[in-house]
Amino acid sequence: MKILGNVSAYEKKQFAEIIKWQNKKPSVASSAVGYAMKPVEWLVQKIVPQKAIQGALVASNMLAENLTDMNDITRDGGVKCISELRHKDLKLSDDLANEVHNWANGIATTEGGAAGFFGVAGMVIDIPTLITLSLRTIHKIGLCYGYECNTEKDRQFVYAIMSAAGANTISEKAISVVTLQSLNVMIAKTTWKKMAEKAATNAVGKEAGAIVIKGLAKQLGINITKRKAAQAIPVVGGLIGAAMNLAFMDDISWAARRSFQERWLLENRKIIS
Repeated sequence: MKILGNVSAYEKKQFAEIIKWQNKKPSVASSAVGYAMKPVEWLVQKIVPQKAIQGALVASNMLAENLTDMNDITRDGGVKCISELRHKDLKLSDDLANEVHNWANGIATTEGGAAGFFGVAGMVIDIPTLITLSLRTIHKIGLCYGYECNTEKDRQFVYAIMSAAGANTISEKAISVVTLQSLNVMIAKTTWKKMAEKAATNAVGKEAGAIVIKGLAKQLGINITKRKAAQAIPVVGGLIGAAMNLAFMDDISWAARRSFQERWLLENRKIIS
C-alpha cells in the first residue's frame, strides 16, 4: 500500500500504525508454555478438538451477525445509516471502535475468569463463547467504519481478521495480512469501478482461498491452547483465564481496527495498492 497526498496528519499517523501492526510479531509466545505444559496442551485439545472449533466458527459467525446491534453506533456516530460512516471521518470511526474494543475486553476478561475457575471443565464453555464474542467484536468494529459484513466477501474478510489475530508465527500473520489486503483491494475496486459482481466474487474467492474454515480452526486451536494451557489448574485458572481472554480479545480488536482502517483509507482514496 502507498499513501497519497490528500491525507490529514491523523490519517497519516494511523496508516503508519497499520504498517506497524502488520509487521508486529504475534503476541502468543510458543516458548512461554514450555515442555512442562505439553501434557496439558494435549488434554485441552482433546476436550475442545479442532473440529469443535471449526463448527463454532461457522455457527458463531452467523450468530455474531444476528447479535451485532447497530443502533448505538448510528446514534453515537450521528448518522442515519451505517454506510454514512464509510466516508465521514476516520477519527470518529476510531473513537467508536475504541468503545467497542474496551467493552469486548471487559466482557472477555469477566467470562474468562468465571470459566477459568473450573479449570479444564470450564474450557468447554469458555472457548466457543470466546470465539463468538471475537466474531461479534469484529462485526461491531466493522460497523464503526461503515461496513456491515453480511456478504460472502465480507465473511472471508472477517475470517481473515481472525486468522491475523490468531496467528502463531509471523509467517502465518503475513499470509493473513496479504489476504486482507487482496480482499480490501478487490472490494474497493468493486466500489470504484462498478465491476461485475460475478467477476469480483470469483477473484475474491481465489485470493481468499488460503483462509478456509478448516485451516483457521487448526490455527486457532493451536493458538488458544497455548494461551490457555495453564488455565487447566482449577481456581488459580480463573486469574489465568481472565488474563488470557483479555490478551486474545485485545489482539482480535486491534486486528479488526487496523484492517477496517486500511479498508476505509483505501475506499476513500487516501491510499492505493
